[in-house]
Amino acid sequence: MQVADNMAVSIHYTLTNDEGEVLDSSIGEEVLVYLQGSGNIVPGLENALVGKVIGDKFTVRIAPEEAYGELMDDMIQVLSRDMFEGIDNVEVGMQFHADVSEGPGVVTVVNIEGDEITIDGNHPLAGVALNFDVEVIDVRPATEEEATHGHIHGEGCHH
Repeated sequence: MQVADNMAVSIHYTLTNDEGEVLDSSIGEEVLVYLQGSGNIVPGLENALVGKVIGDKFTVRIAPEEAYGELMDDMIQVLSRDMFEGIDNVEVGMQFHADVSEGPGVVTVVNIEGDEITIDGNHPLAGVALNFDVEVIDVRPATEEEATHGHIHGEGCHH
């Protein structure tokens, strides 16, 4: 059975950046189970899986625009410390829920200089090419409920 839209696909993967640093992996953990064609994974990886079958192993490099997008300068802002009222100790790396240009999102503190705090609303992997080593473990038709809900239910489900 081939990977196609409305198929429940189970994969093991290791994700690295271009420097070879491991960013994420399912090896030694549960497989990742997703619904093909529903945008549950980055578009470039979803496209690379089309037509694959159980047992296929492959490596693919996904450009930023087919992953988490390009780094958008307008998602980086310098704010006054006054904007963090009620938070005594703001540190680089802290994350906050905020309204960003595309609605609710998460911003990360990336720099602090005096009373100026720089936040970044980009996804942490925006602007990064992603390298996936993938093994297709299972492929099955999605249930009607899974197709309707847009994600897989049951073991390995991460909704």
